[in-house]
Amino acid sequence: MLPKDPMILLSVINTKLRDFYPSLDDLCDDLQVDAGELAKSLSAIGCAYSLERNQFVQL
Repeated sequence: MLPKDPMILLSVINTKLRDFYPSLDDLCDDLQVDAGELAKSLSAIGCAYSLERNQFVQL
């Protein structure tokens, strides 16, 4: 289960992307989460997914 707090969620997702998943799609498939919902949650704190960096970054 992923945390609801967006700042903690950002940390958890970026750590998982760095350590275990080569892409956001792979992470979402494995954890059975919707990429759009994840992006929406993190956009609330000014973050967006960077394909080049394979992580969510501040805009």
